[in-house]
Amino acid sequence: MSYCIVIPNYNHIVVIDKLLGDLAQYNLPVIMVNDGSDADSAAFMQTLANKYSYVTLVSHRHNQGKGAAVQTGLKYAHDMGFSHVLQVDADGQHDITDITKLVALSQAQPNKLISGQPIYNESVPKHRYYARYLTHVWVWIETLSFDIKDTMCGFRVYPLAETLALLAKHNSVGQYMAFDTEIMVRLYWDGVTTTFLPTKVNYPENGVSHFRLWEDNVAISWMHTRLVFGMLKRLPQLLLRKLSA
Repeated sequence: MSYCIVIPNYNHIVVIDKLLGDLAQYNLPVIMVNDGSDADSAAFMQTLANKYSYVTLVSHRHNQGKGAAVQTGLKYAHDMGFSHVLQVDADGQHDITDITKLVALSQAQPNKLISGQPIYNESVPKHRYYARYLTHVWVWIETLSFDIKDTMCGFRVYPLAETLALLAKHNSVGQYMAFDTEIMVRLYWDGVTTTFLPTKVNYPENGVSHFRLWEDNVAISWMHTRLVFGMLKRLPQLLLRKLSA
């Protein structure tokens, strides 16, 4: 088992230098995916890749979305020979002191997805906090289960073999903000369950969100529509799993 870190990054430059520096203590290679950032941000990322020997920079020519950037990082990590990827967002929200715990859980359960389960402080925007519960309800319907505690936290460890096999079967998995939720639900359908680790989440005062109000809400609504129909196709299988449990 071998691990690396993947950071999708679209114009996040405020805290990324500190984040990369703080990650050095974990002795894990870092793949940062520049998702078509502007020229100044791209140049800064290249400077950081030159500064930190453990950072590899992979770049998209045009912005393709967070989900696409994560998928690029997963495939690049697989090509480099890694078995697992730890996803960390570039905006400084995640408590990276929990990396050791996430990796330990993954080593004990190598075929599972390991995910953070957010513990929020007062910095969380209220509209985001309450909107998450709408997604939770849809996910419970789509999986016929309460097993999935949170699908929107981008602090997680992917088993690459299982994840890339799923992506090879489904080329329509969300490219933007819907990716984190959709990949977790589809992995659950394929028998890859998730172990959750409660972890603190902080929204920095100078943080930047790239959530597109209309485009991403439409994409997320369409994703849930597809997943509900996918659940109906898998209804006998999901019911049998529930009865067996």
